[in-house]
Amino acid sequence: MNGERAVIDPLTQASVTIAWIILLNKPFYPLYVWYLAGNGVIASLATLIAAPFYLAIPLIAHRSSLAARVALPVIGTLDTLFETKLFGQGSGTELFFAACIMLAALSFRDQERWWQRGVAVVVFGVFMISRSSAGSPLYHWSDQDLAAFFNLNTFAAASLTTFIALRYAGSRDRGT
Repeated sequence: MNGERAVIDPLTQASVTIAWIILLNKPFYPLYVWYLAGNGVIASLATLIAAPFYLAIPLIAHRSSLAARVALPVIGTLDTLFETKLFGQGSGTELFFAACIMLAALSFRDQERWWQRGVAVVVFGVFMISRSSAGSPLYHWSDQDLAAFFNLNTFAAASLTTFIALRYAGSRDRGT
């Protein structure tokens, strides 16, 4: 390649787009928390820790499309695990595991089915760990704030999952 950037195929471009959407929304998350719950803003700033990892995905995509497509659901899974530990199971953050499973289902070509299966198993395994051993959250919410936070995360997870489905539509047909 001699330092040239590889052309990104449509399937990998879909993953890059999702990484950018997540990255661009990360700074607004504490604002949503402040607006809806009124507190927890300082704790929600910790969610920005994952931002550099999402930023790495577009950079990785120019070197290895497979690595970028594996990285997105894995980073999303670890981010979801962290946020669940931070805010607790009642916060609704575990719903983002559904988006990670969707990414595992859509990010791979037919000949990459073992990667697809492996990533799906990793996401599910981390989900099971989250469900069985998350322990006490690092930040505690009042019942009223927790309900608002759960609603925020439910809406955000459903929106992200829908965007993933729309963005990946037809990408596998054009990818090589």
